[in-house]
Amino acid sequence: MRSMISIKKLTKTYAGGFEALKDVSLEIDQGEIFALLGPNGAGKTTLINVVCGIVNASSGEVLIDGSDIVSDYRLTRSKIGLVPQELPSESFETVWNTCCFSRGLFGRPADSKHLERVLKSLSLWDKKDTVSMQLSGGMKRRVLIAKALAHEPEILFLDEPTAGVDVELRQDMWNVVTSLRDQGVTVILTTHYIEEAEQLADRIGVIDHGEIILVEEKAKLMRDMGKKQLVLHLQEPLVDIPSQLSSYDLGLSKDQRDLTYTYDTKRQSTGITALLSDLRTAGIYFNDLQTSQSSLEDIFVDLVNEGR
Repeated sequence: MRSMISIKKLTKTYAGGFEALKDVSLEIDQGEIFALLGPNGAGKTTLINVVCGIVNASSGEVLIDGSDIVSDYRLTRSKIGLVPQELPSESFETVWNTCCFSRGLFGRPADSKHLERVLKSLSLWDKKDTVSMQLSGGMKRRVLIAKALAHEPEILFLDEPTAGVDVELRQDMWNVVTSLRDQGVTVILTTHYIEEAEQLADRIGVIDHGEIILVEEKAKLMRDMGKKQLVLHLQEPLVDIPSQLSSYDLGLSKDQRDLTYTYDTKRQSTGITALLSDLRTAGIYFNDLQTSQSSLEDIFVDLVNEGR
């Protein structure tokens, strides 16, 4: 697979001594959607800003499609589209003129057909002659994406792209991102909506305190680190969990009517058969049961908490 972004031993220390990035190394391939997750202040935006040439690294190396971001700045920056986290100041330009200007910044010749496709894919075509400052917050977010795509980048950074966007607009953006991946564009996504990463990403990276603590394929991550829960709806309320069941990871609901058993999907035996037998021996019976799989959000929270 062709590597589009190669980050090696990257560090960033600000003037006050704060280490925003600590020895970060990462490879991102062409045509993948890579979700970078982490709590506030973890270093996500700093990492994006370094790769995009907005912030200078203290040490380390970043290559974009084999070219160095420092010595080949103009070339590497032209390959990148960036959708920042913050909405820009109000603009008196129309959506169309804004996108035309963004395309021209990178020396690309005028291409009205391309801009029309971009605006239509983002449901902005009927707003093309509207002044940007008159748009809603969600529409302004779409304009940021249109600007980033105006010069046909090979890499797209989306830093919290759906913050403040309603569910319908968010789904439209997901469709655009998936379509870009299908066209071979490499997409790097940071988001507070974990379900967004769960829906879109091919691989997941987790950063905390400026360090990459995990990089894994999403499917493998959820398979290897996911846990399942078996919820038993009891026939009679249970005051407390009997001592003979203490070897199981059991939890009792507040109304004392549901017993939850958490088990590791990687173990050879789930222990469910033994649990059900021991429940009968203890005189505990249930009317119904159901299972659930831990989400990516559960895994993310566990990973971050383990590192603290």
